[in-house]
Amino acid sequence: MKILVTGAAGFIGSHLTERLLKEGHAVTGVDSFDAFYDPQIKRRNIAGALEHPSFNLVEADIRDQAAMDKAIGEDVDAIVHLAARAGVRPSIEQPALYTDVNINGTVVLLEIARLRGIKKFVFASSSSVYGNNKKVPFSEDDNVDFPISPYAATKKAGELICHTYHHLYDIGMTCLRFFTVYGPRQRPDLAIHKFARLIEAGEPIPVYGDGSMRRDFTYIDDIINGVVAAIDRCSGYQIYNLGESRPICVSDLIAEIEKALGKQAVKNHLSVQPGDVNQTYADVAKAQRDLDYSPATHINQGLAEFVAWLRQ
Repeated sequence: MKILVTGAAGFIGSHLTERLLKEGHAVTGVDSFDAFYDPQIKRRNIAGALEHPSFNLVEADIRDQAAMDKAIGEDVDAIVHLAARAGVRPSIEQPALYTDVNINGTVVLLEIARLRGIKKFVFASSSSVYGNNKKVPFSEDDNVDFPISPYAATKKAGELICHTYHHLYDIGMTCLRFFTVYGPRQRPDLAIHKFARLIEAGEPIPVYGDGSMRRDFTYIDDIINGVVAAIDRCSGYQIYNLGESRPICVSDLIAEIEKALGKQAVKNHLSVQPGDVNQTYADVAKAQRDLDYSPATHINQGLAEFVAWLRQ
C-alpha cells in the first residue's frame, strides 16, 4: 500500500512510519515542524526514514488544502491522520488555535479522501474524550459528551466529522483513542519524559495534586501494533481504545522512574491543573477482538527502554 501519514515526524508518527516502511509500504509523511516543541527533535525522529527509498517527506500545514492535495498525489490507498495541536493545558490558553488545527485540518484531509476516492482513513483520537468518566474501565460505548478541555473537545469533534464522512461517502473510518503513550522519542512536555529529564539533572519535578491521579500509560510498540492492524482492517466506522489497561497513580509512576534511573526525585507539589482528568483506564476488549491488539509491555520494562534512549 501507499500510505499518507500526517504528523510523521512526531513521536507516534515517526515510529509508525518506520514500521510501515519495514513492512514494505510506501509512505508519504507530512509534518509542519511546528514550534510547539523544538523542531530539531522532530527532524532527528524522522532522520532514519529519510534514508529509505520508499519514503517521501512533505513539509506542510494540514490546513493548507493545496499543499495537502499536492502531497497526497493520485495513488494513496490510506490516510493515517496523526497530526494535531497536542496538549490539554495549552489548549485552555489557545482554544481558537486548537480548534483551527485539529478540526479544520481534519476536514481538509477528509475532503481530499472524498475527492480522491480513498477508502481507508485512520484518525488519531484521545482518551481525553472520556473527561472525568466515573465508570472504569472506559469503554467505546460510554457517553463522551462531557470533555473538560478544548483539546478533548476537538478530538470528539474529529470523531463526529469522521462519522459524517463515512455516512455520506462510504469511507472506511477508524478512530483510535490513544491512552498516554510513552517510550523513546516521547514529547518532552509529557510527564514521563519531563520527570525523567528533571530527575536525571537533579532538578525538582512538578507534581500536580496529591499524586493519586491515575493514568493508563501505554508503550509505543503496543500502540504501533494497534495502528498497523487498524490500517489493515479499516472498514465501516469504528472506534477503538488503544491502552495498556493497567493504570498507575502518579506517585507510583515517579517511584518506578526513580528505580529506572537509580536516582531520587525532588518533588514540587502544585495544585491540580484545569483540564486534567482524575484517571484514564482503557477497556481494550473491542481492540483485542477486532484488531488482535495485545498490549504486552509492563511499565517497568517500558521505562527501562525509555531511560536507555534518554541517556543516549
